Amino acid sequence: MMDFIRIACAVPPVKVAYPEANAKDICDYIARADEQGADVLTFPELALTGYTCGDLFFQKTLLQSAMEGLKTILDCSRAHPAVTVAVGLPVLITNQMYNCCAVLCAGKLMGLVPKTYLPNYSEFYERRWFSSSQDLQQKTVLPGELGLSGTEPIPVGRNLLFTIGEGTVLGAEICEDLWTAMPPSTLMTLNGADVIVNLSASNETVGKRRHRRELVLHQSGTCRCIYTYCSAGYTESTSDLVFSGHSMIAADGKLLAENAELMQTDYMLIHDADLGKIRAHRRQNKSVRDAVSLYSGVETMERICCPGGKLRGDGSLYSYEKYPFIPADPEKLRQRCDEIFELQSVGLAQRLKVVGGKLVIGVSGGLDSTLALLVAVRTMHRLGRPLTDIHGITMPCFGTSDRTYRNAVNLMKKLGITWKEVPIAEAVTLHFRDIGQDPDLHNATYENAQARERTQILMDYAGVVGGLVVGTGDLSELALGWCTYNGDHMSMYGVNGSVPKTLISKMIEVLAEREEFAGVRGELLDVVATPISPELLPPDAGGQILQQTEDLVGPYSLHDFFLYHMISHGFAPTKIYFMACRAFAGEYDGATIKKWMGTFYRRFFTQQFKRNCLPDGVKVGAVCLSPRGDWRMPSDAVSAAWLQEIQQL
Repeated sequence: MMDFIRIACAVPPVKVAYPEANAKDICDYIARADEQGADVLTFPELALTGYTCGDLFFQKTLLQSAMEGLKTILDCSRAHPAVTVAVGLPVLITNQMYNCCAVLCAGKLMGLVPKTYLPNYSEFYERRWFSSSQDLQQKTVLPGELGLSGTEPIPVGRNLLFTIGEGTVLGAEICEDLWTAMPPSTLMTLNGADVIVNLSASNETVGKRRHRRELVLHQSGTCRCIYTYCSAGYTESTSDLVFSGHSMIAADGKLLAENAELMQTDYMLIHDADLGKIRAHRRQNKSVRDAVSLYSGVETMERICCPGGKLRGDGSLYSYEKYPFIPADPEKLRQRCDEIFELQSVGLAQRLKVVGGKLVIGVSGGLDSTLALLVAVRTMHRLGRPLTDIHGITMPCFGTSDRTYRNAVNLMKKLGITWKEVPIAEAVTLHFRDIGQDPDLHNATYENAQARERTQILMDYAGVVGGLVVGTGDLSELALGWCTYNGDHMSMYGVNGSVPKTLISKMIEVLAEREEFAGVRGELLDVVATPISPELLPPDAGGQILQQTEDLVGPYSLHDFFLYHMISHGFAPTKIYFMACRAFAGEYDGATIKKWMGTFYRRFFTQQFKRNCLPDGVKVGAVCLSPRGDWRMPSDAVSAAWLQEIQQL
């Protein structure tokens, strides 16, 4: 159910032209991979003989020795049936030599995949020894023709796919196949391959490691697959070339694992990959479906079922990001925050160009309104307009604390915008009298009336100054419905609508370092340090914030985690819970995660009606809940199935 697969790359210390010794080393790695729970183990190109044998590939002795080595590996595979092995060797078929990937499982040679594209330029001379898969005239080869025992024909061809576990599909290509305009793996993935293994012997030159990595990431991303790349190590012959042993495991355009050293051999790289993610992206991305319709029939693929049980990858070797919206690397975080900030300001600037007028923002001294205010300032700088065309209004009421009030006023003053204070306690109290609300009853009406009064003031004041009300609500609040319908839920343009709460605080920290905001750096950092609160209930006796959002609806770190994996990947609660327990180990126990997960799903389903009438707002990331774009859902959808699954955890 968790959809993980454990991938391993092994780079033995190859002894050129000595298959007997190489076979023993390969067997040692198969045993080690099995001990560590690997499902798929990939070796380099021509690992059984070495890639640099040259004209020795014409020698019968080498070929016979390679087949004897293959027998040894098959015997070893029989003792380790849970591991599907991809190993490279030369194979003679009807007097033509082929550079092949042999796929083995449970002691059986499941198929041979010959290399298609043979480099014959610069330092490469492969056509001197090998024929391409395009030259192959048969679909099977008898074991006796290879010097192996048995009578069952062995499939051979570039169109072979191997089913392992409970339906996971594996495809194989060899080195240069990846470096072409139309890699075989493209057609394999369009025909259902989830995992691609690449057996390679790519020599090292200056800058090639980076280019090789880019190729692997690009192919795994465009094909929406798990891509495993395993290259020959430096024990290959160094007559004219040096090999580095570069290995990578990538998934959907992201690097999961890579060997650390520039020059390395005699090692194994192992990592879990998430099949569920790539399958979700294939379901959601209809361009993949279109490509399947156009090209999947270009070459008929043959499916071969490998023996063996369930996949063993359990996700324990998978890297879990606690904050999926926030890059862990500080420089990448800065770049992302800067990029989002520019997207927000460009969107608002374009809207302002079309409708004209000024900007009106309710400034509370909290995270969301602070970011929206900074976006408005950047927008005016972009348009070359005075900051006095921004009208900020702070509207203190029953729950406003001295801290947030002070930050709100100082931000507006120091930034140089036009600002105004409109206390709303008297108006709200009068409204309570008109509707018969007991002011001592701190219920939803008590809170929502304040939010709606603030929105009414903003909208009407925008009419007075000829302005556009800038919305401040964020993605996390929209997911939970933590906003007052026709209150803070409404605006004329929302700049934060696709920015999650966990990222907003980081954005303000990054923006505080900008020279243009140096004058309010202290206020910005204090806003980040202030507890998150709508401040709709009175503060405590000491004037401190009493109503804290995360005490009521749960930690935003958890909710953003749930939201990301639910929307981006369509994961079920069971898997999200499993991942959250790993990601937040030591911070939240399973019972706490389960509790707030129930809150998340219950609120997410019941609050869709608010999302269905959102104001316009720029999309900045992969997750967006706008009904005009990414997320379509009926308001009366029932959450019972999701909540039942959570209860069974």
